[in-house]
This record gives sequence, C-alpha cells and structure tokens, in this order.
Amino acid sequence: MSDMPTTVATSVAHERDTAHQTALARVIVVFGVSGSGKTTLGRALARATDATFLDADDFHPPENVDKMRAGIALNDADRAPWLARLNDELRARTGDGEPVVLACSALKAAYRERIGRELPHVAWVFLDGSFNLIAARMRKRVNHYMPESLLKSQFEALERPVGAIEVAIELPLQEKVKLALAEMAR
Repeated sequence: MSDMPTTVATSVAHERDTAHQTALARVIVVFGVSGSGKTTLGRALARATDATFLDADDFHPPENVDKMRAGIALNDADRAPWLARLNDELRARTGDGEPVVLACSALKAAYRERIGRELPHVAWVFLDGSFNLIAARMRKRVNHYMPESLLKSQFEALERPVGAIEVAIELPLQEKVKLALAEMAR
C-alpha cells in the first residue's frame, strides 16, 4: 500500500493518463489546395516531430485517381469513403501511440471535421497561397495525377479555415516548419 493520500495519488495518475492520452492523440494535418506544398511541409514536420508521415493521396481509391487524372473534379460523394478511411487510419495509428503528420487537401470544413472526428487533438496547418503562384508550381510537377486544370475547382471548393495555423507558401521551408511548430507550442 502506498503512503500517498488517495486524492493526491488519483490526481497524479490523472495527470499521467492525460499526458499519455495527449501524446497518443498527436496528429498534425497540413492542408490546402493541390500544389501548395503539403507533402513537402508534411514530411519536414514529421521529421521535426519524430512522427509518421502519411500522404492522403495514397489513400484515394483507384476510381478517384482515374477521375482526377482525366481532369474531372471529385465531388462530396467521391470524397466520403476516402475521408472516412483517413479518419480510420489516424485513429488506429494514434490509438497505438503513433504520432502522425497527414498531408491532405481537406478543402471544406466538413471534410476537416470528418478527418478529425474522435481524435482528441489535431493541429491544423493551412498552406495559403495565390492561384497564380500555385499554378506555376503545378506546371513544374512531374508524375502527379492532379492536373493544373483542376486547380480552379480546388480554389472554388476551398473554405478558408477558422482556428488553423496559417502558413504562407512563399516562405522558405525551414521558416514554415519553425512557424508551425511555434504556433503548435502555444
């Protein structure tokens, strides 16, 4: 039997459990339109935080990829199973104690809600940039199924976030990482 009073022991155990749950639940979602640099920043944040990096593009069903490759924008029905799959993956990984950084378009508030459902803590990092700058970046990409022709539909679907960490895409990568980490530490 411990000499520690029950209320103190309970408090210490609660703080330890809360800290453990927070560590288990750590998810960072880097989001924005295609070509904004989500994968690059996501990988850098994963390295900086010793987390696993996931690219939401890798979770699209083949029919979604085929549609995008053909220049057809996805609709909400196309995205629904993909968003559920992302949430399932994040909950499974964080439930096992694995911190995760996810790069995902997450264009609409409803998509972000679905991705973050039942996750105790998600840090949302929004990559913000102009249409012209992102279009120029997309023209330089090779071996990506998302054509520049769909960028307009991405900007039209984008619902600017409330409460997310906003990062300008013009910043150098290391500055983006420092800014995002500093905001998450607040």
